[in-house]
Amino acid sequence: MKKLYYPVLFHPEESGYSVRVPDLDGCLSQGETVEEAVEMIQDAIGLYLEDVETVPVPSRPESVRTAGNDFLMLVPYDEVEYKRKHDTKSVKKTLTIPAWLNDAAESAHINFSSVLQTGLKKQLNLE
Repeated sequence: MKKLYYPVLFHPEESGYSVRVPDLDGCLSQGETVEEAVEMIQDAIGLYLEDVETVPVPSRPESVRTAGNDFLMLVPYDEVEYKRKHDTKSVKKTLTIPAWLNDAAESAHINFSSVLQTGLKKQLNLE
C-alpha cells in the first residue's frame, strides 16, 4: 500500500487538540500539541485500517468542512512505517542454501537472520 493522506479535523481544546478523521467513522484521538495529535491520529488510523477489509479512499480536502476554530490538515499514513513500529513479532522461515555456503557463513560467524532481513529490505526498497 502506498502512503495515504487523510484529511484530519483538529479541534482546539482548553488544553491541546482533539482530532478526528471524517473518512474513518469513529477514528478519533487527541494530543497536547499539534505534533503529538498528528502522531496519535496516525496510530489511530493504523488501528482502524487493521480492522477493515477495504481501505477507504481519502476525501479531497476541499470537500471537508470545518466549523468555528477547527482546522484541517492532511495527515500521512504509511502502512509500512506503522507495521515497522507496531508489528514486532518474528516469523520463523525455513530456507535452503548450499552446504558450502552454510559452512563458510558459519565459519565467519554470520547472523543469518540479520543478513536475510537486510537483503529483503534492500530488495523491497524499504531501507
